[in-house]
Amino acid sequence: MPEYTGSLIDHLNVAVPDLDRSVAFYTPVLATLDIVTLLEVPADPGADQLRMHGFGRSPKPFFWLLEQGRVGAGMHLAFTAPDRAAVDAFYDAALAAGATSEVAPAVHPEYQPDYYGAFVTDLDGISLEAVCHTPAG
Repeated sequence: MPEYTGSLIDHLNVAVPDLDRSVAFYTPVLATLDIVTLLEVPADPGADQLRMHGFGRSPKPFFWLLEQGRVGAGMHLAFTAPDRAAVDAFYDAALAAGATSEVAPAVHPEYQPDYYGAFVTDLDGISLEAVCHTPAG
C-alpha cells in the first residue's frame, strides 16, 4: 500500500444552533492555525439547503458549520498545529473568544511521546483540540 501523508478525512460538518455566533468564535481561533473562511453557502429552503460556513486552507474548505439545531453530544474535533507555539496560540484565542478550558497546553505522553495538545470546549459544548506531534526544540 502506498504511503499517504495527508489527512484521511476530507471534510467535517458540524451542526450549530447559531451560525453567526459560531463563526464569530471559530474565525479568530482557527486563524491561529492558518485555517480561514473560504466559502459561505446561503440557505435555500426550496432545495433543503442549510446555511453553511466553510473554513479551510486554500483552495479547499474542510471544516463546515451548518445552521441546524443542536450539536451532537460527545463530539470532539482535533486540529493539527504546525508547532507547539500554534497550540498555545489556539488555546489562548479560544479562551479569549469564550471557550472553556478542558486541558491547558501540555505534553501528553499517555497518547504519544511527543503529543503536545490543548483542549477547550466551544460555545456549543463541542470539545476542541489543537495538537502538534513534533518534538520540542
